[in-house]
Amino acid sequence: MTSTVLLALDTSTEYCSVALLCAQAQSAASEPAAARVWTRHELTGAVSSTRVLPAVRELFDEAGLSLAQCSAVAFGSGPGSFTGLRTATGVAQGLAFGLGVNVVPVSTLLVCAEHARRRDPSTTRVLAVLDARMDEVYWADYAWDEAGGEWQTLSPPALSAPEALVAPSAPFVLAGNAADAFGARLAAASQARTIDGDALPHAEPLAWAALRAYRAGRTVAAELAAPEYVRDKVAQTSAERLAERAARGGQEAR
Repeated sequence: MTSTVLLALDTSTEYCSVALLCAQAQSAASEPAAARVWTRHELTGAVSSTRVLPAVRELFDEAGLSLAQCSAVAFGSGPGSFTGLRTATGVAQGLAFGLGVNVVPVSTLLVCAEHARRRDPSTTRVLAVLDARMDEVYWADYAWDEAGGEWQTLSPPALSAPEALVAPSAPFVLAGNAADAFGARLAAASQARTIDGDALPHAEPLAWAALRAYRAGRTVAAELAAPEYVRDKVAQTSAERLAERAARGGQEAR
């Protein structure tokens, strides 16, 4: 029986996360009964770029597979660390070019939702929220379609102040690290059925989400691989930094 061999990469956080999934071919709607996953998930900080390719080689060796057997390369497309997103995108693109296969971009927020569901299979609604730094959060709202065996995006990835995030009206799991980062400022957290602060970007749930996308034909050519930054500005001008300091000083004075 033909197998799908999927390589998944994520460097959107301080972790270098790589997974290799080998699953028997079957319909895209259901999870393979016979599948194996090999992973590396290591705290590497700013040097993920030096660890990704060695981790890839280790996993293929461990699995007894060759790179030539790879069906597609998936990557965490963002949002997340700008440098990290460029690393994962570039490595995925380079490997896919060399292998002659397509890439599967997967939102890191959808990976958080997938991670939460894999930790608790009863999860069907997820508000994925990550600390975006600069006093903001990345977020998206997802619902699991049991019949179709796939996530539905109710609100696509966006950026906002933690106080501005409106909670879903239906019971939901809050996935990601924003509740830990912002506490009471993230009012949506108080309305969550459960807070799963460990449901973070990780190559293994990324691989499972990418497998469904791959089997549904949601892939792109290697040359079209691109990060999904969500935030289009990371640096403040001198005037903006001065204004922010002045505002903080005024608040502290009060």
